[in-house]
Amino acid sequence: MAPFQSQFEAQSAAVRVRFGAGVRHRIEEEIDRLGCIRALVLSTPPQADSAMDMAASLNGKAAGVFTKAAMHTPVDVTAEAVAHATSVDADCLVALGGGSTTGLGKAVAYRTDLPQIVIPTTYAGSEATAILGQTEDGVKTTVTDPKIQPEVILYDPELVVTLPVAMTVTSALNAMAHAAEALYAVNRNPVSTMLAIEGLSAFKRALPKVIDNPQDIEARGETLYGAWLCGTVLGQVGMALHHKLCHTLGGSFDLPHAETHAVVLPHAIAYNARAVADLLQPICDIFGGTNAGQSLHTFANTVGAPMALKDLGLEEGDLDRTADLAVSKPYPNPRPVERDAIRTLLQVAWAGDPPVL
Repeated sequence: MAPFQSQFEAQSAAVRVRFGAGVRHRIEEEIDRLGCIRALVLSTPPQADSAMDMAASLNGKAAGVFTKAAMHTPVDVTAEAVAHATSVDADCLVALGGGSTTGLGKAVAYRTDLPQIVIPTTYAGSEATAILGQTEDGVKTTVTDPKIQPEVILYDPELVVTLPVAMTVTSALNAMAHAAEALYAVNRNPVSTMLAIEGLSAFKRALPKVIDNPQDIEARGETLYGAWLCGTVLGQVGMALHHKLCHTLGGSFDLPHAETHAVVLPHAIAYNARAVADLLQPICDIFGGTNAGQSLHTFANTVGAPMALKDLGLEEGDLDRTADLAVSKPYPNPRPVERDAIRTLLQVAWAGDPPVL
């Protein structure tokens, strides 16, 4: 099916993107391009040493380092980071890491309007969007604002060659979820659909190669290419049921972000395939099969992804509350979000069974 639509609207953010092995060593150039001189380097605690090394490499243009980025972007951590940025008189942010660090940088920028340079070390893709997901009092919400959009992204495949295979797989499926839901987004357009298809295709081509040889720079580069495409799509169109379920599970039950996306994706896509199988046909074309949800389930199983929510720490007794939260204030979705059907979906995903077709 051709991606052309007779009527559509499209909007793209102005983002500078650089790809290439070793491009992380060009951060100082990008700080200069932004007209800045005092960069605050952000990371998670496990990446603190890398953040310190990066700050030391900036030839005096590092204002400091903040290493407390956390999953799901807690607002109390953001408040501490904002206070730190103010105290060191930072005029830009350098976020080194995955979705947690990128989220913190975006949260700080939302509150301060500081420009951002992001150096991803996973395939989360959120660096390509003006969307911020943050958690307060056990509830994860999202906000969109131009101030949230990073100005510069540096994709360096050398930074992901050491990413463990298990994290590589879940992070990739997290990125793929953006593209999968973009295929039926209410505000999709021909360009977003083409980006989604190419992003999914890039992961289909490159992810098995990375699993076979994690040191394959070319394959790692193509997976980052897929992450960029999928993230760009996420920044252009709205998400639906899959992301609502993952935001609920992450924000209210503190399940790990990428792993949760990996488990839920085939089930959410199978749920919506009943209503829009035609729009999801590209997934079958790329991954094989006749049902998009089953196609993704087979691929996820082939690459060794986690398959069950129970293995991520969710208690079976929490499924009713999850279903209740998921159907409250639902995101726009091509199939009606019905509580009993969602409860069944969650039960199957919790057990690790194949999706309901």
